[in-house]
Amino acid sequence: MKAIVSIIMGSTSDLPVMEKAAKFLDDMQVPFEMNALSAHRTPNEVEEFAREAEGRGLKVIIAGAGMAAALPGVIAASTTLPVIGVPIKGMLDGLDAMLSIIQMPPGIPVATVGVNGAMNAAILAVEMLALSDKELAARLATYKQGLGQKIVKANADLAEVKYNFKVN
Repeated sequence: MKAIVSIIMGSTSDLPVMEKAAKFLDDMQVPFEMNALSAHRTPNEVEEFAREAEGRGLKVIIAGAGMAAALPGVIAASTTLPVIGVPIKGMLDGLDAMLSIIQMPPGIPVATVGVNGAMNAAILAVEMLALSDKELAARLATYKQGLGQKIVKANADLAEVKYNFKVN
């Protein structure tokens, strides 16, 4: 089995956020790899990773980074694969990382999810992959139907909550 999605993080301190992407990909049966690479501390390795990603069979890259958050953009500059940036909450509640990721120059796009939104990054990656994989598309559809069922159940549970002046 070869990875088709790569989860990259600037440091293993980002793992508590990025493991949500790994769990979703695992649940969707999407082969993935997970590595720590730093745009600032290992720039040569980051560029080599990005240049070789497509040749290794990768289809989508999810890159999480905090603070200056250069990692997603540096990767996007060296590959034609879609890159999804995950801003990691840090000193400025992730706003610094989010702004760094979304402010890419023309020609170097990075899709960006919300701060600490690794699971949404994985869902977006699966949506991209599902365009050409009917079995994956069916698993994704089942997942999304389950989201609606959770809300229906939550609403039913709320109906059982009693207050003196609650009318429903």
